[in-house]
Amino acid sequence: MIFICNVGYAQSFDPIVLEHLDDFFVDAIYYSDKFITPATDAAVYQSSGGWMFSAKKKKRWSATFGVHSNIFFVPNKDREFVINNSDFKFLTIQGGNTATVPTALGNGKQINIVDIYGAINPNYPIETPKGINEDQIVYPHLSGSLSIGFGTEVLAKFAPKTKINRGEYQVYGLGIKHNISQYIPVLESKKVHLAMTLSNSKENISFDFLDIRTNFGTLGINRINGNINSWQFQTNVSKEYNNFEFMLGSIVNVSDFKYKFTGGKGTIDQVIAFPEGSSQAFLNQKLKGIYKTKINSIIELSATYKWNKLYFQSSIDFNKFVNINLSVHYAIN
Repeated sequence: MIFICNVGYAQSFDPIVLEHLDDFFVDAIYYSDKFITPATDAAVYQSSGGWMFSAKKKKRWSATFGVHSNIFFVPNKDREFVINNSDFKFLTIQGGNTATVPTALGNGKQINIVDIYGAINPNYPIETPKGINEDQIVYPHLSGSLSIGFGTEVLAKFAPKTKINRGEYQVYGLGIKHNISQYIPVLESKKVHLAMTLSNSKENISFDFLDIRTNFGTLGINRINGNINSWQFQTNVSKEYNNFEFMLGSIVNVSDFKYKFTGGKGTIDQVIAFPEGSSQAFLNQKLKGIYKTKINSIIELSATYKWNKLYFQSSIDFNKFVNINLSVHYAIN
């Protein structure tokens, strides 16, 4: 047994069902990983672009404020995955042995999943979660920079919590940029600029998940969150032509991914006493098994046009995914 039943209720439960509930939790974690991982991978790309609009050295105490529109293109290969009955210990696909289901980035298709022991209420079979069903994910964010001298700038990025279909997304972070070409006069004389940035960002993404009604009550896993902590190192080289600055950037980031179930707690907690205090907390402990760290290498191309105190920038980041960032920056001083 992985948890303790309240004595008053335990006698009415099929002990075989109780014995195999741990298998159900294993299945739930397996499905969670397949469902949300493509979306958290995409979130890293969404937060990677737009940190630098110019590689030039700025004068001390100069500051800028930027407004961005970010467009992420959802690739077809990350919109769905295949499940088989052999993937599960407790669950089974209703009416079949295999099925294609959406990830969090996929469509609104649903199938029913039941269990082989009858613990899930037959009147409410599990409906697999829907995806966002969007070809592009568009979200706005704000940025700012402040030069503290010696070719060094402090950078900031913030996006308000943005609603997407069946989900939410938010990113914020801080960084530091240093101009390298100031030490290489031959580059400066040719209006070639080299700069590096180090930044840290937090990405939070959440989606509707599973509304499961068992014979014991609901489980409280109707929403799933992905929390990402990314460290990013970026090198940009640029060339000025009149009022234009064209840049090529190389990005490497390391991201830690953590997950948790949120939403209302399950009514099953009134029947079964879980060691962590609730079924939701118990499953969140199980989710630690799919925590992961990933390294991404990304190429960024961008062009910036200066007009008076305004800088208009368009950039594209690509490798595994494609992400476009359009922004307008205002030079405050």
